[in-house]
Amino acid sequence: MFFSIIIPLYNRPQEIHELLESLTGQQYPDFEIIIVEDGSRIQARDIVQAFADRLDVHYYLTENTGQGFARNYGFGKAKGDFFIVLDSDVIVPPQYLQQVAAGIGAQQLDAFGGPDAAHDSFSDMQKAISYSMTSPLTTGGIRGNKKHIGPFHPRSFNMGISRAVWERTQGFRLSRRSEDIEFSIRMIAEGFHVGLIPEAFVYHKRRTDLSQFFRQTYLFGKGRIDIYKIYPKELKWVHVLPAVFVIGLVVIAMLTLLNVLTYGGITLFVQIAYLGYAFLSLYTIALFLHALNTTKDLVVALNAVPAAYVQLVAYGSGFIQNYLDKICFQK
Repeated sequence: MFFSIIIPLYNRPQEIHELLESLTGQQYPDFEIIIVEDGSRIQARDIVQAFADRLDVHYYLTENTGQGFARNYGFGKAKGDFFIVLDSDVIVPPQYLQQVAAGIGAQQLDAFGGPDAAHDSFSDMQKAISYSMTSPLTTGGIRGNKKHIGPFHPRSFNMGISRAVWERTQGFRLSRRSEDIEFSIRMIAEGFHVGLIPEAFVYHKRRTDLSQFFRQTYLFGKGRIDIYKIYPKELKWVHVLPAVFVIGLVVIAMLTLLNVLTYGGITLFVQIAYLGYAFLSLYTIALFLHALNTTKDLVVALNAVPAAYVQLVAYGSGFIQNYLDKICFQK
């Protein structure tokens, strides 16, 4: 089986160098790499060409159309039997393609997704964000594992499709924001066999600080409403939980203010506020202990608590904002 690895790139030359370096160590030999520079102001042509003597790599510069359509462009240039999509901010372990080939064969897959993990070289905050995005105590628990709610939907940081899938579906229909979820839903509806290959993991750097992480997960929340408008049945209760969490935080804050202004004169409000404090305290302790047990690192566990709160608040806020805009006010 010959693989074509498709990587869209936008103003991230420093990331593609690290990714390409990791691909030079692949134990599976039969693959090409297609870099689609999606209208970047800071281009990576020279960096990519520096790997031409070690990798079968091809570089294309296109107008900016978004990562979904950039991947489609790469599919059109690919020679492989199977197309693998990676984000530019991942590092690929040496056995990755071997695991992909084995998983496709064992499960007879037409398309697959793989999980992500934190590399030893990542900063403490990157490891904490990685924990938050994969933890069962956040919405990350539905990504890249067998215990997700509903059918498994591969995500574009680590996914693959057969040539037959590309030829029938013509790839991504959305250019940005939840384009991978929409594509996954459509593949399954077309009758293709889509599954998870747990062993085919990549190291995903994601964002390096909480402000970047907030912006990213805020867009994820907005994207869930975009998917709801196209496929209403795909909205599950777990997708709504971050919005409920945000509303709960607002209610607790308002009750706290009201209790201060009334000197605790309304007993019911005081009791509800204390219940909220108790829940948040228990949740925070559970987050810390689970993160500590998972990462075996005290500093990472301490950082994981604010990372998880940022994820939930950002996702929930984006979900609520887009729900109001797209569903309530029909903007």
